[in-house]
Amino acid sequence: MGFVFMFLYLLIVALVIEISVVLFRITGLKTEISRYQVISMLTGTGFTTDESQLIIDHPARRRISAFLILFGAFSLAVIISAITNIISNDLRLKELTLINLFLLLLLLAGKTPFIRNKLKKMFKHEMRKNLDISELPINEALYLCDDDIVTTIDVGEESTFIGKKVCELFDHEEDINLLFIKRGTVNIRSELRHEEIREGDSLYLYGDQTHIEKKFGEKNESSSD
Repeated sequence: MGFVFMFLYLLIVALVIEISVVLFRITGLKTEISRYQVISMLTGTGFTTDESQLIIDHPARRRISAFLILFGAFSLAVIISAITNIISNDLRLKELTLINLFLLLLLLAGKTPFIRNKLKKMFKHEMRKNLDISELPINEALYLCDDDIVTTIDVGEESTFIGKKVCELFDHEEDINLLFIKRGTVNIRSELRHEEIREGDSLYLYGDQTHIEKKFGEKNESSSD
């Protein structure tokens, strides 16, 4: 019975990990980063990687991580206690089975599109409420519509834009904004309208994806998100 208890409790830990990964993914974190960080917090390993900054800077992720740290400490105590009392008859297998079923249902619910969208909206609202716009990730701060993107356009030697001024390059009707021009190690942001496009420039654009692709894709420009 003691081994059954251990199995059921480890199953609880596994389900908590998967539920936490789903929640982190809803906040916009990649799956592989989410799982690594969840296991790190749950085990108290405390890896201080650049990825951990993604957790600290997000209010919803901080709350999830706080729960994982506490749950990890509690789980260690439970597992040690279970091993010590492995021959005990009072292992509450029924309660553990019910907890596993509850967590499994919670995990399945978290994977449904309806619940995911609800949580995503809630997390976004929480983040915007607690963080200044300068602290928000770029997709949260600038992607106001589904078609909004921030991208770079590299001006090649055969580009038809070479020699043109910025004011000649963009029409008022186009939903495209030039944020700055990267020329070597220099970022040009002031007096952009009268700046002349040169070979090797990288144009950092913000706007409607369709408009950007129509304007620069047909010109055989090199672009990347």
